Amino acid sequence: MGHTATAQAGSGGLTATEHRLANGLRVVLSEDHLTPVAAVCLWYDVGSRHEVKGRTGLAHLFEHLMFQGSAQVKGNGHFELVQGAGGSLNGTTSFERTNYFETMPAHQLELALWLEADRMGSLLTALDDESMENQRDVVKNERRQRYDNVPYGTAFEKLTALAYPEGHPYHHTPIGSMADLDAATLEDARQFFRTYYAPNNAVLSVVGDIDPEQTLAWIEKYFGSIPSHDGKPAPRDGSLPDIIGGQLREVVEEEVPARALMAAYRLPHDGTRACDAADLALTILGGGESSRLYNRLVRRDRTAVAAGFGLLRLAGAPSLGWLDVKTSGDVEVPVIEAAIDEELARFAEQGPTAEEMERAQAQLEREWLDRLGTVAGRADELCRFAVLFGDPQLALTAVQRVLEVTAEEVQEIAQARLRPDNRAVLVYEPVAPDAETEATDESTEATDENEEAAK
Repeated sequence: MGHTATAQAGSGGLTATEHRLANGLRVVLSEDHLTPVAAVCLWYDVGSRHEVKGRTGLAHLFEHLMFQGSAQVKGNGHFELVQGAGGSLNGTTSFERTNYFETMPAHQLELALWLEADRMGSLLTALDDESMENQRDVVKNERRQRYDNVPYGTAFEKLTALAYPEGHPYHHTPIGSMADLDAATLEDARQFFRTYYAPNNAVLSVVGDIDPEQTLAWIEKYFGSIPSHDGKPAPRDGSLPDIIGGQLREVVEEEVPARALMAAYRLPHDGTRACDAADLALTILGGGESSRLYNRLVRRDRTAVAAGFGLLRLAGAPSLGWLDVKTSGDVEVPVIEAAIDEELARFAEQGPTAEEMERAQAQLEREWLDRLGTVAGRADELCRFAVLFGDPQLALTAVQRVLEVTAEEVQEIAQARLRPDNRAVLVYEPVAPDAETEATDESTEATDENEEAAK
């Protein structure tokens, strides 16, 4: 089943066709013969918001397990086959989905489709204790390297936990906790696969130098016999009041290079015009070196070395406006905070200038076109709009919707949401390394020097 789409107004001439297999797999195809490559993108409608207490991190762990072999592809074979054919690949996990993707020379498209179908249909035959322990260790090391052992590494985790209350499906981040990763069993992983890794819980997009008829025939051949599964529980409700209702605050004393002020503001859900207005507001305030906050804090006052304000778009819960400021020298956080509140109040009172609107819309337009301009980026966006909003065609007109937002709408969202009583705040205060750590470091350095001298 399927239909052919004609180019919509504001789509830049891009088109996509939609199809659905008998087992429920949604397929989106988009021809682009500019270069001889093809992108395959597969979104499963499962992320950390679907996890339950005590099993956080399971969605991300399973993303890694999907690269550990299937019935006909052993061990690291998925990587070896794609890269050996001249392609690239990866997978990622978010609050709201898990995705897998390959970009291939066009004549190797069938290989990528076969590989994705093989692990969707037969991963359980290869999933065992050895692969489970291997990838559990990989994910724990990833957590250490990206979160626990880098300056400000746990900021995202801490702010998310502040911004979303205990028990909320977005209260924890996809990386999960060490304790929960240790607690996950092989049977947990198998049950997770049976529940969520079914064709009727996925969207497959293929974009690039393709023959749609042949591509659909391959998809039917390889995916069509995989059975659907109807046991998926509905995700927990992520709705919250528009305003937090009071400032939430946590002070973190850690070994970091400088004081930092980070904040998360509760903003409208993704897929709404109000969310696009919020995106423009944050771009004007903190999107790059021409922004208001950068000009005020870094250039004029010289109280900060970095200042940014960006939007984390979320569909199943309020989005977050993410503020990140690193202080300069011995500047105290209250000085920075007062300046930020002054700038936000001025923006809410006066609204954006015509020049700021033009620049912000051009900036967001460029970012959107950069994503749609590559086969991999367009495949990902088609999947995103299909999974989160039910309509992949919305991806092709997203740029136009941003350009239609008015200065008045941007000002309104700033007045309503960018307020001190609608934010979670994280303050980093540097501390010196403890004496035991310093002694250990000095001993290690001395040993390294002696080994170097002996060579």
